Amino acid sequence: MIVERIYVPDALASELTTWPWSIPAVRDLVGDGVALSAPVTFLVGENGTGESTIVEAVAEAWGVDVRGGQSGRKYSSELRKSVLGEAMRFDRGLGGSTMVKTQAKGFFLRSETALDVFQRLGYGDSYTAVSHGESYLQVFEDWFSAKGLYLLDEPEAALSFTACLSLIASMNSDVRAGGQVICATHSPLLASMPGADILELTEDGLVRTEWADLELVQHWKRYLDDPGRYLRHVLD
Repeated sequence: MIVERIYVPDALASELTTWPWSIPAVRDLVGDGVALSAPVTFLVGENGTGESTIVEAVAEAWGVDVRGGQSGRKYSSELRKSVLGEAMRFDRGLGGSTMVKTQAKGFFLRSETALDVFQRLGYGDSYTAVSHGESYLQVFEDWFSAKGLYLLDEPEAALSFTACLSLIASMNSDVRAGGQVICATHSPLLASMPGADILELTEDGLVRTEWADLELVQHWKRYLDDPGRYLRHVLD
């Protein structure tokens, strides 16, 4: 493991009634924080529960531009870190402690800024000559083959069903290389990756949950069984 715990020291979190501390899942990071018990961690929750906010802050604290990209020895952006990114701290595992004296390799990818990231990293026209989803998979295949901390914010936005399966394979390759993945997702498919740790973000905060017990999974099962059960509430 590269990172075994993420947390915010009590002294760095003030006025817990204001954003982002007002988000239950973010507030749960204050003090002891949350342990990461597997090389792949999924953050799953409804919009507004803080999954993207947390992944972005981890990226900033690790030295990656919040817009996405590659980490360096220092925070690699002219943008200021967020309040949570400034306060975020890590407990490094054995895999992370060996990276302290070398470049702390990491990569952050978010769907809405992906094209800009590809251009900034110098991938060239080959990544714009294919579909959005195909370019994603090419980046994953390129990057998920070496030890590092890989941070993903809703990568399924550009991916088909089969492409999501390919992403799981890429994440597995990263784990075999000694890497670690933290991924915010709304995809029950991605969250089903064997051996992954799942943290569900709820009104009660961060809850470690089994895949079959996720509210997301339960909704999809009921919807696929009978779409009208949901659609009658949203269609006139």
